[in-house]
Amino acid sequence: MRFYYLILSVFMAGSLCAYSQNTISGNVTTNKNAPLDGAHIHIEQLHAVSNPDGTYVLHNAPSGQHRVVVTYVGYKSLDTLLTIAAPMRFDVKLKPQAEQLDEVVLTENNAIPKNAIYEEKLRTETIEKYSNASLGDALKEVAGVYSLKTGNTIVKPVINGLHSSRVPIISNNVRMEDQQWGTEHAPNLDINSAGKITVIKGANALQYGGDGIGGMVLVDPVSVLKDTLFGKTIMNLASNGRGGSISSSLHKGAEQGWAWNATGTYKYFGDRQSPDYVISNTGNRESNFAGDVKYIGDTYDITASYSLYNATIGIAKATHIGNTSDLVNAINSGQPAVIEPFTYKIGAPRQELTHHLAKINFTKRFNDNSSLSVQYAFQHNSRQEFDIRRGEFKNKPALDLTLITHSAQADWKKEVNNVTLKAGASTAIQKNTADPLTDIRPLIPNYNRFDAGAYGIASYAFSNTLTAEAGLRYDFSKMDASKFYQKSRWTSQGYDGVFDKFIVADYGSQWLTNPEFTFHNVSASLGIRKQLNSTMQLLVNAGLAMRNPNPSELFSDGLHHSNGTIELGDLRTQKEKAYKFSATLLKTDGNFTFEATPYLNLIDNFIFLQPTGIEYTIRGSFPVYNYRQTNALMAGLDLHTTWKINSHWQHNFSGAYIYGQDETNNLPLIEMPPLNIVNTIRYTKEDWHSLYLELRSEAVFKQTRYPDNNFMTDIPVNGETVSTLVDISTPPKGYHMFHFSSGMQFKTSEKTGLAVGFTVLNIFNTKYRDYLNRQRLYTDDIGRNFQLQLKFNY
Repeated sequence: MRFYYLILSVFMAGSLCAYSQNTISGNVTTNKNAPLDGAHIHIEQLHAVSNPDGTYVLHNAPSGQHRVVVTYVGYKSLDTLLTIAAPMRFDVKLKPQAEQLDEVVLTENNAIPKNAIYEEKLRTETIEKYSNASLGDALKEVAGVYSLKTGNTIVKPVINGLHSSRVPIISNNVRMEDQQWGTEHAPNLDINSAGKITVIKGANALQYGGDGIGGMVLVDPVSVLKDTLFGKTIMNLASNGRGGSISSSLHKGAEQGWAWNATGTYKYFGDRQSPDYVISNTGNRESNFAGDVKYIGDTYDITASYSLYNATIGIAKATHIGNTSDLVNAINSGQPAVIEPFTYKIGAPRQELTHHLAKINFTKRFNDNSSLSVQYAFQHNSRQEFDIRRGEFKNKPALDLTLITHSAQADWKKEVNNVTLKAGASTAIQKNTADPLTDIRPLIPNYNRFDAGAYGIASYAFSNTLTAEAGLRYDFSKMDASKFYQKSRWTSQGYDGVFDKFIVADYGSQWLTNPEFTFHNVSASLGIRKQLNSTMQLLVNAGLAMRNPNPSELFSDGLHHSNGTIELGDLRTQKEKAYKFSATLLKTDGNFTFEATPYLNLIDNFIFLQPTGIEYTIRGSFPVYNYRQTNALMAGLDLHTTWKINSHWQHNFSGAYIYGQDETNNLPLIEMPPLNIVNTIRYTKEDWHSLYLELRSEAVFKQTRYPDNNFMTDIPVNGETVSTLVDISTPPKGYHMFHFSSGMQFKTSEKTGLAVGFTVLNIFNTKYRDYLNRQRLYTDDIGRNFQLQLKFNY
């Protein structure tokens, strides 16, 4: 309790987190100090226009680090980051463009959006808020984005009901390759290294791939074009888990010459706790680094970057059961089979992850309207999963995978009058190695994969208010695997006489096989953006995406130790083909703004995991999940509104609903996110050290549409065998939680500041289980959590 009192004392003293509304003013001039009349200054959704003498004033700018864009016809735009800690002056000098003859044309193009895809960005304040959490946690701030969890620390984003391989993560313009096929494999990146996070819903971002059936998440590092040096340190303490994190970053920006960034993060947490008990073995550790060095020349720049993600993540002991009776009791009783005292020790089961990403990029600017970018990236991903083993195997991983990926790509862009053209090509070579020294049949076999693709995108501005965009992409992929199959499994899967061509050797009770698959995919997109009036926009998009089955869906054959489930792939699995249609209505100005996005996604050969029974192994009894395919329909609505009631009060609303249907079998789709509604009321007082107080209501309804995959199994009771129902399908009841956060900001010197934040998650210690938490069958979710954050800007 002393810990709680300490935090509450700090809160009552007024040392709270940074959020405020500030006034930014300054001059916009040429590099020869001539004032520019009519320059446009943008910070977040705020906009100002300079006066004839070059002066401007921009009110209600939020505290924190924000992207600032200053544009003027005939001059090179300024696009940089600005740290706002209090009312401040920001003067801008713009350089003339080389092609002055295009001034009249540029005046018209300046107001035309660059594309017809709606991109939703997380504010810097939100990224910092989740400094001690994960990317998946932060993305829940976007309407229509849910989270798929394994416990509390393994979190994957779910966009419009889709996740994992259907939602690629693009980090620093590199597609993350970190065994993302696993439902309990969270993205291997540190959210503190992100300068900007963008969510693209749907299959329209063809530049990054043609298989983003659900959408894409783009994570960009900090990029500063202003000649400056600044940094920040964020420290977090949390009561639930009795741990915290520290992250420090330093950034050197430049308009020309050398620039660099460096970020380091360390996290340390013990067991999490539900409202009623400790969730044993749920601590985690992280040690991360990300940095880059960039040289900016007159017509080119070259960047070298490197990041390291290193994590140890505990998996709740209650998810690993000894026998069939224990498994049935754990699922049906609603009480964890293992409850131990709190500890910082992380035993088995656990994950140990290391991900290296190194990249070099060269960009050549032929003129202000044309550029070519070429890059090479190397990724090394190591995943070890430790099960509860004894004797000489106690410290041996049960799964040990090493994934090495080499990738290269080239992207070209050119703007000609009202036309913007993009084209590019990419290739990747990947090798997966399963270490045989685990002495356990690997869930995923050794395989080699080769990918190649090319795309073209064109957008045309018909007028000041109408832009259209179309794109086409082709992808080739070949996978070559080496895998042992037990003959009994080969027969039970129905492979006899169907895939005999893959058999290369007979090892008594096993076949050695060499499955090979080749895929040719075509993806396409079409979008229109229409400015309806000065504050309203309409975006309409249609997309075709194709996704190849991943190694898990093809080859899984055994116990997935992190999940505590037996997963079986199917060599007959076909590629998915998705047709997605969406429309977004935006109101971006005024005291009341909103975005509403209805969508329809039709997916042929939709791949999903279906529970089919229980299987007994030498490790115990585990649920069996088989990969199946069907034709699926998903339809839904994402809605977000912001109401600035007055200068102090603001209300935000987010809601998302999705309808998922198995069209082939006329059943609801499994594991579709339920209806969720979030209401937030916020009070700000700028002259009280930028005080803000926020109360957040999160309501998650019970999912009433689900397939019934419950089954019967025989368990011994008092010496007799009794047939017992195993309820693994029924979703948990809905829940309603309240969260509180608050903050203040203090100026410590002319160039430094301190922000302190206090947050209470799950104020009333609500007991609940989330439908999309893979551990919901065994344990409750975590309870109340007090958090204290200190942020130093310098």
